[in-house]
Amino acid sequence: MAVITVRVPDDVKAKMKEVKINWSEEIRRFITQRIEDEERKRNLQKALKILKEGKGVERGFSAKSVREDRDSN
Repeated sequence: MAVITVRVPDDVKAKMKEVKINWSEEIRRFITQRIEDEERKRNLQKALKILKEGKGVERGFSAKSVREDRDSN
């Protein structure tokens, strides 16, 4: 496991000691969640770009497909 260092003001460090929180675990969870959020955002942007670049379907395609499906039954 890699090690990172975070600097906080002295008053923040003093307040951190006053509360019963596992700060290492809390920060690990936050970093993991933040990475997941950024990956989701990036994937959404990629999907939107693909949709924008797509040609789409011809006008009336949906109605035609439904009609063909109904007629085949």
